[in-house]
Amino acid sequence: MGRPCKLIEIWGSPRERGLRHGQAAASEIRQGVAHYLAQMEAAGLGSDAIAELAEAYLPMIADFDADYIDEMRGIAEGADVPFAQVVLLNARTELLKLAGNPALRAGLRAEREAEGCTTLVIQPERTAEGTLIHAHNWDWKATCADSCVILRIRVDDGPDMLTFTEAGGLARFGFNEVGIAVTGNYLECERDYSQMGVPLALIRRKVLQQANPSDAFGAIYTTPKSGSNNLALSHGPTGIVHDLECAPDETFVVEPVDGLLVHTNHWISPVAQTKLRETGIADSPCSFWREQRARRLLAGKQAITTQDVRRVLADDAGTPLSICVPPRASSITGQTATVASLIMRPAMGEMDVAMMPSEGVQYDRYSLAASPAVKGAPGTVDA
Repeated sequence: MGRPCKLIEIWGSPRERGLRHGQAAASEIRQGVAHYLAQMEAAGLGSDAIAELAEAYLPMIADFDADYIDEMRGIAEGADVPFAQVVLLNARTELLKLAGNPALRAGLRAEREAEGCTTLVIQPERTAEGTLIHAHNWDWKATCADSCVILRIRVDDGPDMLTFTEAGGLARFGFNEVGIAVTGNYLECERDYSQMGVPLALIRRKVLQQANPSDAFGAIYTTPKSGSNNLALSHGPTGIVHDLECAPDETFVVEPVDGLLVHTNHWISPVAQTKLRETGIADSPCSFWREQRARRLLAGKQAITTQDVRRVLADDAGTPLSICVPPRASSITGQTATVASLIMRPAMGEMDVAMMPSEGVQYDRYSLAASPAVKGAPGTVDA
């Protein structure tokens, strides 16, 4: 099993939050940066080219939210790494795929095989406790397990947030104090990377900053993107769930059925299927398997428990192309795996995280409340 994530609490202005984040997670940030720098160097991009790409992307980020640039500058200063490397952590997919380098694009096609996430959201009427459960398996580079953190973000002008992310990232998956939660799965279609768009990590952060679920929905639906992505959005107190399948220039909404939403890495919306060409299944042939397998494991259960969800997320039928992916060889990542398994109960302010679950499942609980993590007790760093 992987080591528990470090819990870091940050507060203050955007620059101050970034400084605290960078100082507390400096070693994890450097480790995470090293993964992507090696990948980019193998594709022919050195530090000068990375800096040029990052600089070119800043106007798009500033138009979306200039505070994000201040926060990323603070992270870079706190961790003592170049600013461009922090931008890379927050916009790695967009920077890489819009680089305009044919050799790089060819190499990145293999990158996609490493990310095959599975999302489950169970509405309150289907759970044993009457509380919404929002769960996710994140499949990516196995080496990233050592460079992930949990951020507890305190702000003065919106809801506080709890997010799982690669160190140096502003957000990946998480929820906020009004019970809005978000996770994401990759999708792919023929429209991808034909336009500039807002980095997906920053869209997720924007979702978590919203105090109203409809504003969170709008942040996903209306924001232009570079590549396709699926974003599952839930609101714990009301049990409302929406799944938004996003092409760069169009969004399709999928609703839960009988209190259950399951999404993997293919387009589900009938409208999307008629308008788009699915191009990702060649690199993720297990997507349909994982979706049906998860549905069947939960079929007939009218009072789904957290333990039921854990069993689904740990399922290894069809391994290694299973819901829970063991470390396996990849030509780009070296090894890909289910890096983290998350189970969130946003109405209760709780997030359970198991790192590298295929090597032994140990969930550690993190809370948005002002207390250290429990169970595995990874502790809090008040930077």
